[in-house]
Amino acid sequence: MEFKYQYRKYSLIAMLLITGIAIFTESIPYLGGLLGAMTIYILLRKQMSFLVEKKKFRKSWAAILLLIETILFFLIPLSVIVILLVGKISSMEIDAQFIIDPAQRIVDFIKEKTGYNLFEVKNMSSVVSLIPRIGQYLMNGISSFAINIFVLIFVLFFMLIGGKKMEQYIYEILPFSNENKKEVLRETNLIVTSNAIGIPLLAIIQGGIALVGYYIFDAPAPWLLGILTAFATIIPMVGTTIVWLPVVVYMALTGNWTNAIGLMIFAVLIITQVDNLIRFILQKKMADTHPLITIFGVVIGLTLFGFMGVIFGPLLLSMFILLFNIFKKEYLGNNND
Repeated sequence: MEFKYQYRKYSLIAMLLITGIAIFTESIPYLGGLLGAMTIYILLRKQMSFLVEKKKFRKSWAAILLLIETILFFLIPLSVIVILLVGKISSMEIDAQFIIDPAQRIVDFIKEKTGYNLFEVKNMSSVVSLIPRIGQYLMNGISSFAINIFVLIFVLFFMLIGGKKMEQYIYEILPFSNENKKEVLRETNLIVTSNAIGIPLLAIIQGGIALVGYYIFDAPAPWLLGILTAFATIIPMVGTTIVWLPVVVYMALTGNWTNAIGLMIFAVLIITQVDNLIRFILQKKMADTHPLITIFGVVIGLTLFGFMGVIFGPLLLSMFILLFNIFKKEYLGNNND
């Protein structure tokens, strides 16, 4: 009897693992939409409860209303920004010789003084010619982006309708004590909410401030650079430097030294410091996440989950630390050896 029980138990576990891995593997192209639906559900769950329980809306009508809110205030602006950005990069025509000529003079000067050749002209030309290709690659990714938007809307609708049952089911299967279950769910809600609100807010503020600097110091294509700077805020450690520093170098190479130096000073003293200040304020107002967790979480998350890894990478790392602490408290806490 015991053998039969163990056989059934482990056979069921094996089948669950096999089917789960197969489903996950086939779902990878739609992971952005699934994680996006989960994120937006966490942000809207209180509104859903308010509409259904306080205002007595039918669940389907409340879900449709919140979907309209999501589309109008999140999906449409995001889609417009992505399409405009990709289109702008794709249509960029850069005169490689315009950059190469002043750069070559600097390279020749360094070679004359040190005998060291930094790079060849043909290599510079190849790098510059890559920019339009990057835009074309991004254009090809728009179809995947559109599919994930559809997946997000579809999944979010059913999550909103069945939210309470889904939450109860997850709560029941978590292998913790009731106290630790509440802690895990609270931490998940706090981190997702903090990152989902804090990261876009930081990007908008920093991109707007950078845009002002690009206009003041006559940088090329300031709106494009402002949008790129906003997106660059999610990149760990280097952040906005990956945008404004090449712009400064480009302006210096083309002889616009005054504006190049002015933009560099503006970026170092204002753009970078505003980033640190806003992150500090958001940490105190929302989730007090350690900076190292955010940095390494984003690095891991971008690799695993794509763009949504900005939110779920730090969550994954925070969950690991939280689960380890739960294990320590429940199973190692009374160990006196």
